[in-house]
Amino acid sequence: MIHTRIGTQDDIKGILSLQEKYLYRNLTDQEREKGFVTTPFTIPQIEEIIQQNGIFIAENEDDGIIAYAFAGSWSYFEQWEIFIFMVSRFPQLSFHGNPITTENSFQYGPVCIDERYRGRGLLNQIFEEMRLEFLKKYPISITFINKINVISEKAHTKKLGWEIIDEFQFNNNTYIGLAFDMKNSVLT
Repeated sequence: MIHTRIGTQDDIKGILSLQEKYLYRNLTDQEREKGFVTTPFTIPQIEEIIQQNGIFIAENEDDGIIAYAFAGSWSYFEQWEIFIFMVSRFPQLSFHGNPITTENSFQYGPVCIDERYRGRGLLNQIFEEMRLEFLKKYPISITFINKINVISEKAHTKKLGWEIIDEFQFNNNTYIGLAFDMKNSVLT
């Protein structure tokens, strides 16, 4: 049976193992077509997000951690240049008529699901776990997806209902920026 919950210190080893398995730099071109994560989190970075209740995991008693999703404030994510760049674009963006700010939004992602468990509704389950926690503080969630990660784009726009609000270039890559109304449940 699969169980989703907020991550703890005891989950770090499993998170790192899953991260390494699907990290872009560790995959062949063919493997990347099935989806990947690009941000390699370190143990201190994972420990910090755990302190903020910002990592959500799915586990199975046979396989351990089979999925994770990060979520956090912009102050946490500003340690990576791409997020500083994203925040600099906020003044020109809006979502459903509302301006996007660092106070009314947070960064969701990355999310990683073991290939053996994809297509079973796990993305919706782990996302809903995160949504219920972060709805307490934020009405809007923001994320970005590398345009070549078609699997992730389809999963987020089709399965979860994210809306594309931006497209930008960063470090010779093209990304789409997406937003999600946190009042909307993804479990139907």
